[in-house]
Amino acid sequence: MRLYSRFLLITSAFVMVPIVTVLASSDAVAATKAKASSKEKSAAPAPAESAPAAPASSDPFSCFPPDSLGHALVKGKHWIDVRYRYENVSQDGFAEDAYASVLRTKIGYKTGLWNGFQVAVEGENIKALGADHYNSTTNGKTQFPTVSDPEDTLLNQFYISFQGLPKTNITVGRQVINLDNQRFVGSVGWRQNDQTFDAASISSQFIDKANIYYAYLRKVNRITGPSATNGAYESDSHIVNVSYEVDPLLKVTAYDYALDFNDAASSSSNTYGVRLTGKYAVNSDLSLIYAGEFARQSDYGSNTANYDESYYLIEPGVTWNGLTGKLGYEVLEGNGTSSFQTPLATLHAFNGWADKFLTTPANGLEDKYVSLGYKVPFGESYIKGTEIMVAYHDYQAENTSSDYGTEWNASIQQTFYERLTLGLKFADYNADQLFTDTTKVIATVQIKY
Repeated sequence: MRLYSRFLLITSAFVMVPIVTVLASSDAVAATKAKASSKEKSAAPAPAESAPAAPASSDPFSCFPPDSLGHALVKGKHWIDVRYRYENVSQDGFAEDAYASVLRTKIGYKTGLWNGFQVAVEGENIKALGADHYNSTTNGKTQFPTVSDPEDTLLNQFYISFQGLPKTNITVGRQVINLDNQRFVGSVGWRQNDQTFDAASISSQFIDKANIYYAYLRKVNRITGPSATNGAYESDSHIVNVSYEVDPLLKVTAYDYALDFNDAASSSSNTYGVRLTGKYAVNSDLSLIYAGEFARQSDYGSNTANYDESYYLIEPGVTWNGLTGKLGYEVLEGNGTSSFQTPLATLHAFNGWADKFLTTPANGLEDKYVSLGYKVPFGESYIKGTEIMVAYHDYQAENTSSDYGTEWNASIQQTFYERLTLGLKFADYNADQLFTDTTKVIATVQIKY
């Protein structure tokens, strides 16, 4: 708890320092004005009739002009994000189940704009409550199944951005990057510690209906944190993502991700591809939706392997009165030695919530799935907006006839008063010729302010 208390104290101090400084400056300005006013009164003749006093401002920081640095500091935005999670993992091959009771706290502050510039900082603390009855990847308790939420206190984000160019944002520093559906680049927001990037990025929408994004990645801060042996990748990587929305029926995204990691040569690769998404409204209640994607990946940079594999996705669906149904067929090819990998993805969102396929098997992966989601469109505030999801996956090797098993997923989530979110998630993986049977039950309580 000492680290946790110190984290709260330091971050609170960081947020309060600009405010205290501004308050002191405000008092000094007021005192100077009062002194000058007193001198003017003693030198000037008394007016014939007193004018009514101007009403005092209700804003204690009104002394700062809207375009001043002081105004940008005091008119910034702060946030607190606290998320508790209980995760139970039962996995064949382990004598005991894993029980992880973990609290994550984020405290952040972002200034207002000043001459187009903005600064943001966010600290993060992850604390296990009670006994560590799970393998966090850093606590050495390998007798339990893995729950990748190690304890840590760290600087999650710290960047400066410039928005002085038309419809363009340039960001330098430690930042979150989420592209498209996060299949290739994401922040892994599901886990307690985010994946962040020490990077320089530019995002521009100066062309109507288009978005152009480029980033140079110097370091990848992974979800296992700086205490883990693989908690960060030194990087010399470039990512490019360009999209254009023709109309609601068609959005085209083209990308090229050239990833080179000094600490993980086998994960270095060059991936280029195209993604198509769209929606067709049949009427006010019924819409047809789809996603299709194709990509090629080959060895790159420090990777000594020699491979060239493909990825493709076909996912038609339908939405009707809060219901969303999808059929999917996703393939990541493999040749028995090397396979199509997505090391920067938000992997939990794909190929089942049991997290068995975070690394693509050497013989590749075929995932045939069906999902049904429902967002309640009626009822009282504590019912309306409730999200329910059920999905089924059937896994096979892409390069051979091996059966990789099946998996059921289910979840329910509701947000109250826009700040409190309660969620329950279930995953049941039934193994066949790979891995072992695994069941997960996860409860989450999150408060944002």
